[in-house]
Amino acid sequence: MNIEQARFNMIEQQIRPWDVLDTAVLELLARVKREDFVPPACRALAFVDTEVPLGDGQCMLAPRVEARLLQEAKVQKHETVLEIGAGSGFMAALLGHRAQRVFTIECRPALAQVAAHNLRNAGLSNVTVVQGDGSQGLAAEGPFDVIVLSGSVGTLPDALLKQLKVGGRLVAVEGQEPNMIARLVTRQTETAYTTTDLFDTVVPRLDGFSEPTRFRF
Repeated sequence: MNIEQARFNMIEQQIRPWDVLDTAVLELLARVKREDFVPPACRALAFVDTEVPLGDGQCMLAPRVEARLLQEAKVQKHETVLEIGAGSGFMAALLGHRAQRVFTIECRPALAQVAAHNLRNAGLSNVTVVQGDGSQGLAAEGPFDVIVLSGSVGTLPDALLKQLKVGGRLVAVEGQEPNMIARLVTRQTETAYTTTDLFDTVVPRLDGFSEPTRFRF
């Protein structure tokens, strides 16, 4: 496999057509080696338009979804970011190149170790992997300028929204399969938030988040 050609094709044929037009994001995707964050057995899938299995029922999001979430978060160099769902560490690596500081939470110990190993190998000294319950956020290190959920939830918990700074943004995929929507939540004041619907998609659930109660007849 010609890796650089495959990376180019991923960006031009999958990511750019999905309305990812921020040149800084596209250039970052060309620089950060996604193949180094994919399990060796799945290396051939590194640039394919699909979720990549990480073991234990977990997976990396498809490249176009990762790219779109990254673009919508609009992370700036002076900002502190919290990611929920480290997986193999790839999204944390992308965020680490754009932010001043990144904390990424992974509830599965084996994956947390993998993510930390991959991030060290990539030279990302400003990214910290925390093994724990992502649904509760990381209040000790907050509040955060940006929170990114690398997976879907039934509904956003107040615990995460309250860890945003005023002016901060949260990007997440919310809803029930097959109707999920990526949303951008911005904290306007201490008590007020605005929500913008971004795009329809379906991505796997994050662990540890409660499901909304469904009405039954």
